[in-house]
Amino acid sequence: MRGTTVGQRSLVSAVATDLGRTMALDEAVERLTRLLVPAVADWCLVTLVDDDESRAPRRRLRDVGWWHADPARRDQVAAYARERIGALVPGSMLMRAIDSGEVVHVHDAAVEALDRVLLPGPARDLVGLLAPSSLTVAPLRSRGRTLGAVSLFNGPGRPPLSPQEVASVVEVIATAAIALDNARLYRRQRDVAATFQRSLLTAPVEPDHMQVVVRYQPAAEAARVGGDWYDAFLQHDGGTMLVIGDVVGHDVEAAALMSQLRSMLRAFAVVTRNSPADVLALLDAAVRTLQIPALATVVVARVEQTPEERAAGRTRLRWSSAGHPPPMVVGPDGTVRVLDEQRPDLLLGIDPARERVDHETVLAYRETVLLYTDGLVERRNRPLRAGLADLRAALARHGARDLDDLCDALLAELPGGPGEDDVALVAVRLHPQDRPRPAEAGPVSVPPDVPAPGPRSRSEGADDAPGG
Repeated sequence: MRGTTVGQRSLVSAVATDLGRTMALDEAVERLTRLLVPAVADWCLVTLVDDDESRAPRRRLRDVGWWHADPARRDQVAAYARERIGALVPGSMLMRAIDSGEVVHVHDAAVEALDRVLLPGPARDLVGLLAPSSLTVAPLRSRGRTLGAVSLFNGPGRPPLSPQEVASVVEVIATAAIALDNARLYRRQRDVAATFQRSLLTAPVEPDHMQVVVRYQPAAEAARVGGDWYDAFLQHDGGTMLVIGDVVGHDVEAAALMSQLRSMLRAFAVVTRNSPADVLALLDAAVRTLQIPALATVVVARVEQTPEERAAGRTRLRWSSAGHPPPMVVGPDGTVRVLDEQRPDLLLGIDPARERVDHETVLAYRETVLLYTDGLVERRNRPLRAGLADLRAALARHGARDLDDLCDALLAELPGGPGEDDVALVAVRLHPQDRPRPAEAGPVSVPPDVPAPGPRSRSEGADDAPGG
């Protein structure tokens, strides 16, 4: 790079191109260190300011990237990076560059200069081993904010950077700062969105002898949020509502639309105590009236049992589907039932005037109901029909397993791997009501104002009669 604008332009271009190809901050930092070494320095460190520490007295710094041209010295640089920040005293070159926004250049005697700003200990000892003769600290600034700094070190076998080279380094670092800031902002957006989605995907209820397990696996290449959701809650009469839904889209907008649909569906179901089909009809009408630009597939199911049915040992699952993949029921012997309808109802958001229909089936003790989104069964190289067949086969293999293990096995075997689509699951298993709730089901968890009937005695029902 010395004395050539061609080399400067080439490095600026390489930094802009290579760092611009990733939105992962750690990877972008790693790429930057490889571009700077050995092009402009023998070794380097990249320091970032924590996002939430914007004022100088409160700043927290982290050395997040490093590299050395000599492979034999890289472990020493890594050790120095672990020790340096904690050993710095006020007035260090690093803090001067970050506080002022200006380049700090030490033309010679770099070891002595570093000894003056490092406390006695491992960091100072490592400087002696690495033996830099000159150093340059350039702040990383973007959008009026200092993100951190790049520290460039040269040994005795390499001249210190000339004024022209320092100016070139400033341009290179400015280009890198923009790319790193973009990655930082992307990470912040992703983290905020993921926190937002986690706040919506709350823990399910655990009523009486019903065990409920939920899972959410985001698409790795998106912002780690999307329109898939699950829900499990109680109505005031004690019926358990199960919901699985998928808003079209895989981004923050889809997650925001999902939150609206989920909240409205919950309110309709709890306040009206309506059937699944009626709840979906109300939700579809609200989507039109409020002009919510959402298309979504949804299954709403209700596990219900009247006192008479409980005495007779019967539990019913009543469900309605808005164009969603069909629920499946698997017994402990691996027998699988697909709760499919001949003519599935329309997606939400298409025609709220179209009548919606409830369907019913009787559930037995130890049977498991699975609701899922299409990310579990559909991917680019596997059509939905084949995916449903794969799911049936997996349920037959794993149906007798603990419910948590069953869900984990499905997620491990069926999706195309993280990255294609979000996956949400709700799995419900009915345990016998004439004996204590099994330990693997965990404690009962229901709202205080909802009835939670206790177990029956053996005289009230057969050992393996259906129940909820």
